[in-house]
Amino acid sequence: MENKSAVATFASILVLVILALTIIKIFNISYPINITTSEKSNELSVIGEGKVEAIPDQATIEVGITVNNAETAKAAQQEIARINNKIIKSVQKLGIPKANIKSTNYSVNPNYVYYENQPEEITGYNGTASLSIKTKDISLAPKLVVAATEAGANEIRGVRYEVDKPEKYRELARNKAIDNAKEQAEKLAKDLGFKIGKVVNVVEAPPNAPPVIYSRAEGLGGTGEPSLEPGTQTITSVVTLYFEKK
Repeated sequence: MENKSAVATFASILVLVILALTIIKIFNISYPINITTSEKSNELSVIGEGKVEAIPDQATIEVGITVNNAETAKAAQQEIARINNKIIKSVQKLGIPKANIKSTNYSVNPNYVYYENQPEEITGYNGTASLSIKTKDISLAPKLVVAATEAGANEIRGVRYEVDKPEKYRELARNKAIDNAKEQAEKLAKDLGFKIGKVVNVVEAPPNAPPVIYSRAEGLGGTGEPSLEPGTQTITSVVTLYFEKK
C-alpha cells in the first residue's frame, strides 16, 4: 500500500510539473518561479528607507580650449600648449596643486575641402583640449572659472559639485533605514497580533552612485564672477530586515 501511495504521489507531482511547464510555455511566463513548500513562515521581512541631505565639499571645473584653422598641425598644438600652460599657471596662483589639474581630452584634426573629381584638400587644422580642475574649497569655483577664461579657455563645459566621502553619509542613512524598518515591523506585528524577536538577517540594496550637481557658468562675458551654487545631495539607503516571529 505504501508503494502504491508513493507511486500515486509521484504521478500527481509529475502531472502538476507537466501542467505548470505547459502553462509557462503558453503564457510565456518568465523564469525563475519560486515554489514555497512550508505552510507557515517563521520570519517577517520589512523594508526600511533612510535619507540624508549632504552638502557637497568639492568642486570640479571642466574647461576647454578650441583652436580653429591653424595653418599646420604643429601650429595648432603650439597654440593649445600655450593656452593650456597659461590656464595651469593661472589656477595654481589660486592655490590649486598640480595634482588636481588633469588633461581629459586632446585632439588635432585636419579640415578638408572636397571637390568633384579632384583630390581632397587640407585647408587648416582644428585642435581641442580639456582640463579638469578639482578643488576642495568650493568657494573657489567661480574664481577658477574666471581665471581659466581670462587665461584663454573658450569653453566652460561644466562645474560639478560632489561629496568627497559619501560613505559616512551612507552610514547615517543606513541607520535611519534600520530604525524605519524596526518601526514598521513593530507596527505590523501589533496590527497582526504577533510579536517579533531578534533580527536574523539584514540585506542592504546596492548604493546608487551619489548624485552630482552640475552648474552652468553664467556671466562669462562680463568682468564679474559667475553665480554658482553647490546645493545639496540626497544620499539614500534601503535595507530589508528579517525578524523572528514569536
